[in-house]
Amino acid sequence: MNQTTINEGKTMAVISYITVIGLLIAYIANNSKQNQYTKFHIGQSIRVWILSIVISISLGLLSSLLGIHFLEALRWLPFIFAIMGAVNAYNGKVTKLPFIGTIGE
Repeated sequence: MNQTTINEGKTMAVISYITVIGLLIAYIANNSKQNQYTKFHIGQSIRVWILSIVISISLGLLSSLLGIHFLEALRWLPFIFAIMGAVNAYNGKVTKLPFIGTIGE
């Protein structure tokens, strides 16, 4: 990926990690431009938000049905991945996130 593509898509790539609304804004804005850098980070962001939903539902069920509360720290995992992705996007890196970066390819 060339530096011009990265520079043009950097803002929307970072925005995609800031809540689901940011993801939707980046997706809609990139729909007409088709910037590959932004597209990569939108894909990574989608994985982060899907992970967030899966963890929330799973931990909600585990804690309410079984009383298992020690796993609650896992709720921070998507937030940490979102920060990592936003930092990578800001720094112009095309780096897959650990564990979830290759899911769905």
